[in-house]
Amino acid sequence: MILRVESTLVGTDTEQYAGNGQPHTTLVELADTARRIETLGFDSASAPEAGHDPFLPLVIAAAHTQRITLGTNVAIAFPRSPMVTAQLAWDLQQFSGGRFTLGLGSQVKGHNERRYSTPWTSEPGPRMREYIQCLQAIFASFQNPRKPTFFEGKHYQFTLLPPFFNPGPIPHPRIPIYAAAVNPYMARLAGELCDGLRLHPVATFRYTREVILPAIAGAAQKAGRSTGDFDLVGAPFLAVGRNVDELAKARDAARQQIAFYASTRSYHAVLAHHGWGEVGTRLHELSLAGKWADMPPLITDAMLDEWAITATYDRLAEALLARANGLYRTIVLLLPTKARRDTDLMRELITRLHGG
Repeated sequence: MILRVESTLVGTDTEQYAGNGQPHTTLVELADTARRIETLGFDSASAPEAGHDPFLPLVIAAAHTQRITLGTNVAIAFPRSPMVTAQLAWDLQQFSGGRFTLGLGSQVKGHNERRYSTPWTSEPGPRMREYIQCLQAIFASFQNPRKPTFFEGKHYQFTLLPPFFNPGPIPHPRIPIYAAAVNPYMARLAGELCDGLRLHPVATFRYTREVILPAIAGAAQKAGRSTGDFDLVGAPFLAVGRNVDELAKARDAARQQIAFYASTRSYHAVLAHHGWGEVGTRLHELSLAGKWADMPPLITDAMLDEWAITATYDRLAEALLARANGLYRTIVLLLPTKARRDTDLMRELITRLHGG
């Protein structure tokens, strides 16, 4: 099986996970990065919602690329109404010539309420299910203005679309929707309704095989859908370098990232699956106290190896294929900036992941 390979258009770095802020970029830099990603042979590029809007960078990328797929990884759903998200997605699909994919995530209750000022009206799973169904109805109505497809649910309704507010048909109306998931409910939702699933990096390889894949397959079968074209997108933690010293530093950086995510209680099902429940509790306590620097040492070497791939650059493709081939359809390469700027390294890595 050949892996599709994705790069981040903009992304997070170790300093951001450690609570030390994040770098800024410009429109010119975004355009240069998008062109470079396409030239190197990547299949897709994505933008996260990690302090910045995930849709805006993709507009720049759409204007400066011709081939690669462009997606949100991921946009937080509930702070945006289905109509707001639908309009953004519809325009990006038009601007990109049909190359846009919509990745959606729910985020946790605390962030919705306290960071986004968004009411938490119910459990996220059922609400996300309606959100996606409402989006699909809006897309159908955009494409067929004379016969709108309305939706009425417990959490969302879409029953009005005057012609003045309908953007109208586009050449590529089918917008692939990807759900972000760590827990089984969202994995089942993806299997039932979506084109793919964007797996959170906190999901280990074993957890993905033993929990996520069966959830997707079971829901798809129940819905009468095939998983043959289902796109499971993995973004594993990578500890990479050119020598032993660089690998040691990279493993420390990976511990920082893992500790940050593993402190979130909504992700503790992964830790519980491995018997690490007490570690998750302690990490959560430290995060509430703002003691980010005290968290990484709780991630042992054994735990790190379950989450991350450690390899020198010359062995990275082999290591990725050994653990990801047959598991993911698409892999997101979360590499250091220095490595991403090494043209020869990136070309060779992508070629090998493509089966060359």
